[in-house]
Amino acid sequence: MSVALRPMREDEFLAWLDDARAWYVQDLVENGGMQTEPAQRKAEADLAGAFAKGFSTPGNVLLVIEEDGILVGSIWFAPREQFGETYAFLYAIKLDEAHRGRGLGRRAMQLLEGEVRAQGLDRIMLNVFGGNEQARALYRSLGYDVAAVHMSKALG
Repeated sequence: MSVALRPMREDEFLAWLDDARAWYVQDLVENGGMQTEPAQRKAEADLAGAFAKGFSTPGNVLLVIEEDGILVGSIWFAPREQFGETYAFLYAIKLDEAHRGRGLGRRAMQLLEGEVRAQGLDRIMLNVFGGNEQARALYRSLGYDVAAVHMSKALG
């Protein structure tokens, strides 16, 4: 298994954006506790804001994950600054369903560290829903620490 990252091409962007919208809605519903319609509105607004100028929107880094030259997933991150520190914020990593559970996500995250370092950054931050235990376990196993916890309680 040879895993590599490469920059996303412009001709791959619209299909990725449609896919990103769908899995963002799914994550909001399954792991974020949202209803479908508000999740769809949030996904549409968030992605429209993040990609206001489409593929050429400055500040976003879109990478394709390939296994043996075959596209199997994607990574989206962007340099961000907070409290005087610049870091890479990982918005999304996604592997196609058929390619999960074989260590590709772990390898892609390790390769991402090299990409982030190449941009002169020394930290990756991300958000993950509490209900997404598979992703949380991966991040913990790669050395990520919990920096904040958002909690809620339905009063019904």
